[in-house]
Amino acid sequence: MLTEEACRKIVDLATHHAGKAVDGIEVHLLGTDVETSRFANNEMTQHQANTIDKLAVRVLSEGRQIRLETDDLSTAGVCAVVDGAINAVKLMEKDQCLLPLPPTDNESEWHSYPDRYEQEVTRITAADRAAAISNMIGVAADNKLSAAGVYASGTNFEALGNSQGLFSYHRETHVECSVTMCGSDSTGWAKAQGPHEKQVNTLELAKRAAFKATSSASPEGVIPGRYTVILEHSAFLDLLAYLWWDFTGTSHLDKRSSLLDKLGEKVFGDNVTIEDDVYHQEQAGCPFDGEGLARKKVTIVENGILRNLVYGRRSASRMGVAPTGHGLPEPNALGDNPMNLVIVGNGATVADMVKSTEKGILLTRVWYVRQVDPARKIVTGMTRDGTFLVENGEISRGIKNLRFNVSLLDILKNVVTVGHARRTAGEEGVPQVVPAMKIADFNFTEVTRF
Repeated sequence: MLTEEACRKIVDLATHHAGKAVDGIEVHLLGTDVETSRFANNEMTQHQANTIDKLAVRVLSEGRQIRLETDDLSTAGVCAVVDGAINAVKLMEKDQCLLPLPPTDNESEWHSYPDRYEQEVTRITAADRAAAISNMIGVAADNKLSAAGVYASGTNFEALGNSQGLFSYHRETHVECSVTMCGSDSTGWAKAQGPHEKQVNTLELAKRAAFKATSSASPEGVIPGRYTVILEHSAFLDLLAYLWWDFTGTSHLDKRSSLLDKLGEKVFGDNVTIEDDVYHQEQAGCPFDGEGLARKKVTIVENGILRNLVYGRRSASRMGVAPTGHGLPEPNALGDNPMNLVIVGNGATVADMVKSTEKGILLTRVWYVRQVDPARKIVTGMTRDGTFLVENGEISRGIKNLRFNVSLLDILKNVVTVGHARRTAGEEGVPQVVPAMKIADFNFTEVTRF
C-alpha cells in the first residue's frame, strides 16, 4: 500500500512533468492489498493475495479534458501517462461546462472524521482466514448443510492531488465475509462488511445462514399477490440501491430522476428520513470526492420531504448552488452520487415487526433485481436464501421464492415500521447504514419452483 508520502511524490512528479504544457493536471491514485479466501462445498478453494495500485491522470487544456490510467507507477510510467494525456487531450471536443481545477480547501482537514484504519485488520493472515472458514464449515457440517462464501481482509487507499496545490489522502482497512448455506431444498445467507474487525463476526454469520437454511427447509408455495412484507436490512438495501442516483443534481439536470421537480415536496412517508453522512460512526469510505472536495453531511429527505440533492462541482455550477462534495471523478456521465447514505431508524427489531404482523412475508434478501420503469422506479427481482410466511405474529414456515414487481417510490410511501439502522452489506449495492423495514402492499407476481 502506498503511503501518504509516496503518493505526494507521485503527484509532484506528474505535475512537475506536465509543467506549463496544459492548463491543469489532476492526479488520482487508488490501491488495495485486500486478500481474499474462498470456500465452497465445505472445502477451501482459494487464497488470493494481490496488491493493486493504479494511477489516473486528468489534464485540462484549452477547454478540453481527458483522463488516462496506468498501473505503472515507476518514474518512467508516470511520465509516459502524463505525456500520453497531453497529446491525447488535443483530439478531444471542447467541453462547454468544463471547470478549472479546485484549489486547496481548508475543509479537507476533516477534523471530525473517524479513524477507519485498524491495525488488527492488517494482521489478519491467510491462516487466520482459513481457521475462521474451518469454523464456518463446521457449522455447516453440524447442520448437514453445504457452505460456500468468501472472507476478505486488507487495506484500501486513495489519494488525489492537482496542480492548484490540492492534496488529499485517505486509507482504511477492510474486512468482509459472505456465507451461503445450502440444504437439499433450501438456502440461507448472511454477510457483513466494514473497516473494523468487530463488525464482521464470521461464526455468527455462519450460524445465521445455517438457521435460515434449516428453518426454510421443505418450503411450500403461496399464492402471489399483495402482502405486508418485512424486509430485513440486506433486502431493503439491495432494493433501494436503485434509487440513490435520483437524489443527485446531475439526474435532475438530465431530467432522468424519478423525483424531478419534487424539491420541497412530500415524496415519501412521514417516517422516512435519509441523510448522506460520511462522518457517521458506522459508515466507511473516502471523506473527499472525485475532485478532492470534502464531503458534506446532507439531509436529503426529512420526514418524507425531499429537502436537498447532492452535487459535484459540475452539477452545482450549472444549477447555481454550492457543491456538496459528491462528484465522481471527471469526466463522468453520471456526474455525482450519494456514497454514504444513512436512513434514520428507530428501536424496532425484526422480531417486533413479525409480532405485529397478522399475515405477511419475511424476506432475508433479494437478488437479480432489475429496473423496469425508471420514471416510476419500478423494479423486478426475486427473493432468495430464506423466505418465510408470517401468520398471527409468528414465522409459521419457509415458503418458495417469489418474483416481485414493485415501485421503490411506493415502498417508501408504504412504510409501516422503521427498524433499527445498522451498517449493512448486500450484493446489489454498496454497504450503507439502513434499517429493516415493514412495508404494506408489496406486490408479488409469481412463485418459483424452489
